[in-house]
Amino acid sequence: MTACAEPPGAAIQISALIFAVLLIDENLSVREANPAAETMFGISAARLSGRPLFELCHSDDARILESLRQAEGQFIARGADLRCAGRDLFVNLTASPLTSHPGWRVITLSEIGSGQGVGESTIAGHGAPSILAHEIKNPLSAIRGASQLLARRSEPRNVPLAHLIEAEVDRIAGLVDRMQQLGQQSVEPLGPVNLHEAVRSAMATMRAGRPEGPELKEEFDPSLPLVLAHRAVLEQVLINLLANACDAASAVVDPMVQVRTRFVSDLVIKTVTSGRSIRLPIEITVTDNGSGVPAELRDHVFRPFTTSKPGGQGLGLALARKLVTDMGGRVAYHRDDAAGLTHFRINLAAAGAAAK
Repeated sequence: MTACAEPPGAAIQISALIFAVLLIDENLSVREANPAAETMFGISAARLSGRPLFELCHSDDARILESLRQAEGQFIARGADLRCAGRDLFVNLTASPLTSHPGWRVITLSEIGSGQGVGESTIAGHGAPSILAHEIKNPLSAIRGASQLLARRSEPRNVPLAHLIEAEVDRIAGLVDRMQQLGQQSVEPLGPVNLHEAVRSAMATMRAGRPEGPELKEEFDPSLPLVLAHRAVLEQVLINLLANACDAASAVVDPMVQVRTRFVSDLVIKTVTSGRSIRLPIEITVTDNGSGVPAELRDHVFRPFTTSKPGGQGLGLALARKLVTDMGGRVAYHRDDAAGLTHFRINLAAAGAAAK
C-alpha cells in the first residue's frame, strides 16, 4: 500500500481559498493576506501588510464598523455594502478572534455577484418575487378590468378616477414584472458579441425614444475583440444605464452623455461555482455630467428600491447588476466630484478567452 502524501499545511490551504482572508492584529492593521485578498484590493500582500483595515475598507453601516472594532467574539455580516480599494462591493463578511493572540482576528470577505459566482443573483430570497407574482397579478387584472368597465359606465366627471385606477394598476404590474426579473435564476446563453454593434443599437434606441434628449457621444476602441455576452441582455443593460444618464444630464445647462470602450488588463474576479479566476478586460463606461447620486445613496446604488428619482422604483440598477453578473461580468459606480462626472463601468470577458 502506498503511503499517503503529507497533507498541505495551513498556509497552502489558505492561499487556495477563493475568498479574501486577512489577518488583523490588535491595532486593526493587516499583517497577512491571501492571494484572493490581493485580487480583491488590487494590492500585493506585501503592500497590504501594515495597512489599517479601515483604510482599505469602509462601510456606512455603523454596526459593521463597531463590530469590526470589537476584539472579542465572532461576527458575521451577510450582504454588507463595503467600499474597498475605490470599488463598491456587496460582500459576506466574517471576523473570527484568535484566542492565542488577544485582539488578533481573521477576517474573510467574499464578494457577492460580481466576485462570487457567475450567474448568481445578488438579491436575497430570489424566489420570493416569483412566488408573489401570481398572487398579486391575478387580482390586478380583475381591478384593471373593473376600472375599464367603470370608465365606460360612469358619469364623465368620474372617468378620470377610473383611468387613474387603471394607470396605477399598470404601474404595480410593471413593478411586479421587474421584481420577477430580479428573481429569475435562469441565465440566457452566452456567446461572442460585437460590443460596438450592441452599444450603437442601444444608443439608436435611446435617440429614437428621446429625440430631444442629450447628445450621445461615443469614444470606441476599434481594436477590441468580441465579448462573451448575450446581445439582447447587454443592450437592455446599456439602455437602462443610458436612460439614467440622460435623466441625470437633462438637468444641467450643457448636458453630456458619453459611451466609452477600452481594454483593461488587470481586472480579475474569482467565481465560487467554478473556483476559477476570470479576466474581465473589456470595459464599457457610460458617463454623464449630471449632479450624480446623492452622497448618502452612493454606496447602495445597486440595491433594490434605492433611488433619488421622484416616483422612481429603484429597480433599474439592481436589475442591471443582476444581468451583468449573469453574463459573468461586473458593473460598478464611480462619482468624480472634481470633474462633475458620473461613471457606470461594465466589465466583461473576451469571447474565447480561457479562464486563468
